[in-house]
Amino acid sequence: MNPGILYALLAFTCWGLFPVYFKSLHQVPALEMLAHRMAWSLLFVVLVLGVRRHWRWLIDALADRRLVGRFVASAGLLAANWGIYIWSVNAGHIVEASLGYFINPLFNVVLGYALLGERLRPVQWGSVAIAAGGVLWLTWQNGALPWISLALAATFGGYGLMRKTARLGALEGLAMETLLLFPVALLYLALLGWRGDSTFASAPTSMQVLLALAGPITAVPLLLFAAAARRIPLSTLGVIQYVTPTLQLLTGVIVYREPFGSVQMIGYGAIWAALALYSLESMRNAVAPRAARTT
Repeated sequence: MNPGILYALLAFTCWGLFPVYFKSLHQVPALEMLAHRMAWSLLFVVLVLGVRRHWRWLIDALADRRLVGRFVASAGLLAANWGIYIWSVNAGHIVEASLGYFINPLFNVVLGYALLGERLRPVQWGSVAIAAGGVLWLTWQNGALPWISLALAATFGGYGLMRKTARLGALEGLAMETLLLFPVALLYLALLGWRGDSTFASAPTSMQVLLALAGPITAVPLLLFAAAARRIPLSTLGVIQYVTPTLQLLTGVIVYREPFGSVQMIGYGAIWAALALYSLESMRNAVAPRAARTT
């Protein structure tokens, strides 16, 4: 097996099992859990940078105001995505959260068209239309927009757009983002402690360890993903990424018994069909130039 495929499978499997981790900390309020994730992620990334003695880039990055401003925006989108996801998991909306990551690739297509001037092929437009039909069906049947799904797709899509145009790698980018988020997280955690509302302070050691593990649990899949992206084509990576929302969906339905009836099946089925169409068309367009070069 290509090592890149193994790294990608490990990264997307880790992300797919996130609901189990956050559910194990359901006693911790979502905002406090978010603050811990910000803080411990920075500490873990600093440890990795220290082991690698990889600091010089940080001085140059902090001196670039445009770069810092871009990462302020990406950090805000990342924090919003993390916060919505943590809340949705512990509020019993794992299935709806998984939909957001099924929609995300098609949302990225629309962002690329609207903001980067990328041209869409007819099949891509068809995929977006089919997925939109699935969302409209769920909205009509439930009487409300699936706002969790759309918010997760929008924040993660916007985050990906910001990172696409930034010049830092996965580890350096995460370090910059968590460095910018750390003062906010520290201030919030200090305020909780001062008011006597800190769950961490009164929690058993096992829960404190789980909260501290938010650092490596956040950073390790990102590092695996970055290693995979360097070794396999983006088209392959794009197909493997569906491991994450699939595992989330199965976890919500099988492990936590969230409802998934005929209404959800029709709506999700439309989105799955759109993703299958989009993925097959993308793979065909990726393979065709290589085939032409070998003839």
